[in-house]
Amino acid sequence: MTTCIVAEDEALLRESLVALLREVWPELDIVAECEDGGSALEAIAEHRPDVAFLDIRMPGMTGLEVAAAAAEASPSSQIVFITAYNQYAIDAFDKGAVDYLLKPVARDRLLGTVRRVQARAATGAHDPAALAALIRKLGAALPRNPAEPLAWITASTGKETRLILVDDVVYFHADNKYTVVVTADGEALLRKPIRELLDLLDPAVFKQIHRSTIVNLKAIASITRDETGRGTVKLKKRQETLTVSQAFMPLFRSM
Repeated sequence: MTTCIVAEDEALLRESLVALLREVWPELDIVAECEDGGSALEAIAEHRPDVAFLDIRMPGMTGLEVAAAAAEASPSSQIVFITAYNQYAIDAFDKGAVDYLLKPVARDRLLGTVRRVQARAATGAHDPAALAALIRKLGAALPRNPAEPLAWITASTGKETRLILVDDVVYFHADNKYTVVVTADGEALLRKPIRELLDLLDPAVFKQIHRSTIVNLKAIASITRDETGRGTVKLKKRQETLTVSQAFMPLFRSM
């Protein structure tokens, strides 16, 4: 049976796509439904699906970043991108070996995509090199978010509210619907889920290393990798270590 994951942060669009997939491809086993890039990457690494439907714009990691990292975690997975950017999507995708769906997803377009995915699977025509080239092209064309990254945050410690400079944060860790902010000298609680936080941080300084952890690169003393492919981060000013999921290790290769 063919397996897939669906990653789309807008719940209604995700539910609609899942319903359409079950209609046009009833034999498909949807093994995971994800609402952010980090969850999608870990689902790909865990399930190694035959196909992954990835929204290009998601909180945290984009679909392009997920696809680039997934090339190592699950190189045989076909990627179908979901996008709202009509102009550059058509120009880039129609010349490549990777499919795309425009939002809102139309049944006829999805059916055509499914048939092409099935044909590539049957003939072994999946081309990782073409995918990598397309990711680079789309990355250059993707509209950038001009917003300045966060400089400070307001978090609570018990009944006290603290103003914390983002530069002083060692790492952020998910705690249900909230986020624990860890500094060199303590912890505080931020009333915002971690999936909404990553887009507000400077990507040159803060990296997601696990679906529930974002680390300040300036706070890292070292990163080691074990025989399973997972990494361990040692921190400069904290005694605890942090786990880098195997799926996220490729993001550190160029560092």
